[in-house]
Amino acid sequence: MRLPRITSPAVFVFFLLSFIWLVLVFISPLLVPANTLRDLSGTVGTRDNEDQFANLTLIPKAVYWIGDGECHQIAERSYFINGNQMPFCARDLGLFVGLAFGFGLVSFYRYKVHPLYVLLGLVPLAIDGGLQLVTDYESNNPLRLGTGIVAGLSLSLLLAHFLLALQEERKRPVEVLLH
Repeated sequence: MRLPRITSPAVFVFFLLSFIWLVLVFISPLLVPANTLRDLSGTVGTRDNEDQFANLTLIPKAVYWIGDGECHQIAERSYFINGNQMPFCARDLGLFVGLAFGFGLVSFYRYKVHPLYVLLGLVPLAIDGGLQLVTDYESNNPLRLGTGIVAGLSLSLLLAHFLLALQEERKRPVEVLLH
């Protein structure tokens, strides 16, 4: 069986990076003793929990440290593996899954879609997260995960669209670009 050809080295690099990151996010709770990190609830943009993972090994410590600064890590809005809270909330996890899946798809299969349609994939996340922010509405983790996946997929397709367009532009002869 022959593997499909890579459509773009740049898109493939984004796929590898997003896939590796997704794997690191999933394995980090497994690299921590069971039931060690039970509640990392905090605030986006602050390091609320450095003391809880100060003694962890390098990989989980780095991933949790990034999560601590970039995600609220509210326990009720997160999934748990090995009795440990994941380093990112369900919505962020969905974004990572969607990014990896989208870049993986475009790495091997070319597509043509108008960027405006891809941006529509951000609407469910904006509605779910926005309503939760400004009303008493409380979303649930499967919905957060789902809207994150759709948004991550949309973002990866949009970025891949521009990367592929740049790649095509580079292939055009110089004289065509000058006229």
